[in-house]
Amino acid sequence: MPATKTAKAAESAAKSHLRIGVLALQGDIEEHLTALRACKVDAVRVKTPEELKSVDGLIIPGGESTAVANLLEQFNLAKPIIERAKYGMPIWGTCMGMIVMAEKVTGSKQPTLGLLHIEVKRNAFGRQIESGEEPLQIEGFDGKPFPGVFIRSPWIESAWGGAHILSFVDGKGVMVWQKNLLGTSFHPELTDDSRIHKYFVEMVAAAKG
Repeated sequence: MPATKTAKAAESAAKSHLRIGVLALQGDIEEHLTALRACKVDAVRVKTPEELKSVDGLIIPGGESTAVANLLEQFNLAKPIIERAKYGMPIWGTCMGMIVMAEKVTGSKQPTLGLLHIEVKRNAFGRQIESGEEPLQIEGFDGKPFPGVFIRSPWIESAWGGAHILSFVDGKGVMVWQKNLLGTSFHPELTDDSRIHKYFVEMVAAAKG
């Protein structure tokens, strides 16, 4: 897991001219773009295989997982994303994005990218924190708890094969890291806390070298 040296990450990103894409099929696209630009990187929408080729990292935002999985096939993006991940491009999925990246979805046969070695349960928190905020302790993050915004969020039922859970709520995983991949069941883009976006920027900077 890369170290969370956020100041160094921002400096490294600026020097490396990083270009990070946000999958622009559905979900919190603008919020992620705004957060990335605050980290001083070139943030762009990605909707075609050609646009995917131009980026050094990709965020898959929240939305409706079944619809996005179908749109990925419709826009011929599923296979190119899998290939870029295979060759080390950092990818981060938030909420629905984490579901789309997972290998297994509890009680569902919906198609996924099968990137993260995790099983997730959709809408797992239900009404309890359906649109709530939960203070999170995240492994490797110093300072105050991170404000986890949960909106009909999944949780991680299990992880294997190098997937490492970084944060829990009531014993359930809500953030996972696996080499060049990151997943959060909550929405950092809906907060004023930029630490996870800076963390991802650092992952992209490290992968680009």
